[in-house]
Amino acid sequence: MNLKLRLTVLSFLQFFVWGAWLTTLGTYGFSYKQWSGTEFGAVFSTLGIASIFMPALMGIVADKWINAEKLYGILHILYGVSLFMLAKTDDPTQFFWILLAGMCFYMPTLSLSNSISYKLLKDSHYDVIKVFPPIRVWGTIGFIAAMWMTNIFSDQQSFSETGIAIGTKISAFFGNSLNANQFYFAGSTAAILGVFAFFLPPCPPPRLIRKEAGIAEKLGLDAFKLFADRKMALFFFFSMLLGAALQLTNMYGDTFLKDFGNVAAYKDSAVVHYSTMIISISQISETLFILAIPFFLYRFGIKKVMLISMVAWVLRFGFFSFGAPEGFGLILIVLSNIIYGMAFDFFNISGSLFVESTTDSKIRSSAQGLFMMMTNGFGAILGSAVSGALISTYFTAADGTKMWHDIWLYFALYALIVAILFAVLFKHKHDPDAIPELKH
Repeated sequence: MNLKLRLTVLSFLQFFVWGAWLTTLGTYGFSYKQWSGTEFGAVFSTLGIASIFMPALMGIVADKWINAEKLYGILHILYGVSLFMLAKTDDPTQFFWILLAGMCFYMPTLSLSNSISYKLLKDSHYDVIKVFPPIRVWGTIGFIAAMWMTNIFSDQQSFSETGIAIGTKISAFFGNSLNANQFYFAGSTAAILGVFAFFLPPCPPPRLIRKEAGIAEKLGLDAFKLFADRKMALFFFFSMLLGAALQLTNMYGDTFLKDFGNVAAYKDSAVVHYSTMIISISQISETLFILAIPFFLYRFGIKKVMLISMVAWVLRFGFFSFGAPEGFGLILIVLSNIIYGMAFDFFNISGSLFVESTTDSKIRSSAQGLFMMMTNGFGAILGSAVSGALISTYFTAADGTKMWHDIWLYFALYALIVAILFAVLFKHKHDPDAIPELKH
């Protein structure tokens, strides 16, 4: 198996083992286990909590002491074990702590997978800008495949009506996306990915710790010096703000579509009944925009590509604000999900490449961890906490109805302000001749 194919498999499974349960977690807790919002709501914060410290910490370990591919494999095996434990848990409090442990194992692998891919591709003299996006797109495909398996192929009635034996067996296993088998499925695949990682080419720590090193270097904290650089500090700050925007989409997108069911004219619409399918257009869109990243990076540069991402977030939220299940409103909902691919990919993938191209090779795993910390850590918690408080206080009627038009409009305004500030404050001159340095 050649290197690009091995990294493609790694990317596919990296997101497959997440998508297999992430989109059905709420359904599992609220519908299958019958836990209340008070009991179960806290589990959605585990991703953000784990992302605050674990990606940066594991990046330090990979930069200092352990081969990145071995650390990656160990983390996935431990993540798989935690998913098996989730499947056996009946107490919501225990579920929270086990899932938090699982996220502590999983979240660092997102940045580690990038670091491993970048290093191995550069060692083999590939042009990372051109080669990495087509590899990374299979991660999105993996997420979609897992999501569809647990949301569509597990529909027991549809398979039994057609009399397809294989479909019936799949349906019986997943139990209509509700039972704990989704965790067994994801956990088993994660363990396989962990073992697979041990057979990747070695990615040793880039350096040994010098005897004369200071405390910060010995502890692996030298990557945090990046915050002293104005450009990097601004980049990480805007990463946090964009991470908050992503959390708004994750938290409210499907609920927004489902709430059209409270309107008599729309309660039987396809948008309400197939909201997950509609939202999955966003992931499908990602596969297209990831492939477009090399062209945009070479043509416009990293700053303009990230700025395009921010404008795309404005459109994502703005289209949702005026969306409806029928007519032109339906077109806006579909367009919102299509534009999501640009909004997500153009910052996250380009941002990762920016970190790779502007930091010292000795701290790149740590730097990638910092990027993950700001987006999926502080950004996710910021988006979750602030938006939840604002919606409850200002955008919820006395009967509990959400004012979705106003909610999405204010989210769009937020994204617009972020885009303007980024355009004014973040200084980065595009030099097409400098981009190929990623090859070395």
